[in-house]
Order: sequence, then structure tokens, then C-alpha cells
Amino acid sequence: MSKAERTKEFIIQKTAPIFNKKGYAGTSLSDMTEATGLTKGSIYGNFADKDEVALAAFAYNSSLMGVAVRTEMAKRSSYRDKLMVYADVYGNFGAVGSSLEGGCPILNTITEADDTHPQLKARAVDALMAWKERLTALIGEGIKAGEFRGDVDAEETAVTMIALLEGIVLFVKATGKQTHRRFLVNSLTRLIKEL
Repeated sequence: MSKAERTKEFIIQKTAPIFNKKGYAGTSLSDMTEATGLTKGSIYGNFADKDEVALAAFAYNSSLMGVAVRTEMAKRSSYRDKLMVYADVYGNFGAVGSSLEGGCPILNTITEADDTHPQLKARAVDALMAWKERLTALIGEGIKAGEFRGDVDAEETAVTMIALLEGIVLFVKATGKQTHRRFLVNSLTRLIKEL
């Protein structure tokens, strides 16, 4: 990796948590310079503008989420247990030491960039649809393997799971109440067990 590539990666790693917590509009250039210890010129010498940093930060944050899920999924053998990884990972959002500061980057970005940043919103929507497709495929594989009922609608189940998972993040962030986390994780667990 060249020095320029290392610097770019450093900027992404240091600013990604800020973008995920504060959003695109809430993250200032001074936030970025403070987090990196670099000057404005150094940041914009590596990125064309704030938009480019935000897009890279979203990709980085999304990849962290994917790594957390895939790492846990690799430890599981049954399709049901693989789906339960989502309850485990999302059930810990907002907890001390959770894997991603600020919560789910897809939820955060779609909510904030809905009408304000079309390119960022498009990236988040693409990530959401890719997630839905991965879940749909995983559920479909579980049906083919005879682990889930044959009448299960894989796509409907995937969309429902995502809504519950994002609901966990939303309620915990909005209220800080752990009971809401528990309610939604319990609902998700029942859904997975009943497949």
C-alpha cells in the first residue's frame, strides 16, 4: 500500500465513526481534522470533497457490519443458527463495546440522506437491497435443506427480519431503554424459531 493509500485509509477509519454518529450534515470539516490530526489540505488532497469522504466512510462502516455478521456466521452450522447471528449482533447495538459506534450505517444513512444527499442515499439503498438478497438466499437454502418449512416466503421473512433488526437500533437509540431491545430481539428469535 502506498503512502497516499495509507493516508486515505487512515482518514476513512478515523472519520467513519463520526459520519455514522453525526451524519453527513452534522459532520464538519473541523470534526474530520480533529479526528485525523490532519489539515484541511491533507484531507482534500486525498479526497475531492466531503461527499467523497462520506461515501468512503459509509462503505467502510457497512463493511464493518458485514465483517461482524460473517465472522459470527462462520462459527455456526445450521441455517437457523446462522440467522440467529443477526439477533446476536443487532441485539448488542448501543451496548458498551458494541461493534459499530452510532448503530447501523444503513439505517442512519437512509434516514438522514433521504432527501438531502441522493448519491449517499443510493449507496445505502443498494446496501439494504443486497442485505435483503443475502437473507432471502440464506432462508431459501434453509428451506431447500429441509431446515425451514416449505411454505415459508423467504423474501417476506427477510424483509420482516430487517425491519425488526433496524427497529432494535431505532428504539434503543431513541429511548435508551434495554427493554425495547429485549422485546424486539425476542420477537426476532420467535420468528426464526418458527420458520
